[in-house]
Amino acid sequence: MTITSWPNYDRPREKLLARGEQALTDAELIAIFLRTGTRGKTAVDIARQLLADFGGIKNLMQAPFITLTNLHGIGASKYASLKAALELGRRCLTHQAEHGDTLNSSSKTRQFIADHLRHHASEVFACIFMDMHYRLIRFDELFYGSIHEAVVYPREIVRRGLLYNAARIILAHNHPSGIALPSEADKTVTSNIKQALALVDMKLIDHIIVGRQDTYSFAEDGLV
Repeated sequence: MTITSWPNYDRPREKLLARGEQALTDAELIAIFLRTGTRGKTAVDIARQLLADFGGIKNLMQAPFITLTNLHGIGASKYASLKAALELGRRCLTHQAEHGDTLNSSSKTRQFIADHLRHHASEVFACIFMDMHYRLIRFDELFYGSIHEAVVYPREIVRRGLLYNAARIILAHNHPSGIALPSEADKTVTSNIKQALALVDMKLIDHIIVGRQDTYSFAEDGLV
């Protein structure tokens, strides 16, 4: 049975229009982006199978191109639709803080960084550049690594800070392992960057680690 033969109140698109997007299951939302099914399977059937195979929506949306497109019913077009949906959602969250907004609260800053970094499958090291009044100048993802580490160059952070005329800087990186606790290497690189920034009169405010569920603040633990 195809979706078009279902009652209107059960069809994902019609259900969304009638009752709102919150009324749809994960599979029904995904089915809207998949648009069509395959022989013997509706788009909702495929979506349900994908969620089961990948263990949930997060793992599915982070799956690489080759993994998803090797599955029956998923081609390049459907892959692009899913990735576009993910990116739209991410941008909606991250645009809550724009250039000139003040990041002077721990909760707002943590949320801003988590929204930017939590979706990455490998380690990413980023910086928030601010003026002396904690107004956002720029957020840059600077260094990319394997699932375990990213190589960080303090001189590049200093160069960017001077380029943006920043006075305050917050470091951030994610731990794809999910555990938001600093390693000895994290502590060492933080100390090195703090010293390098001090030479050009820029102040390191914090270093935030993003885990799967929580975040860790060097400043709140007295390490900055």
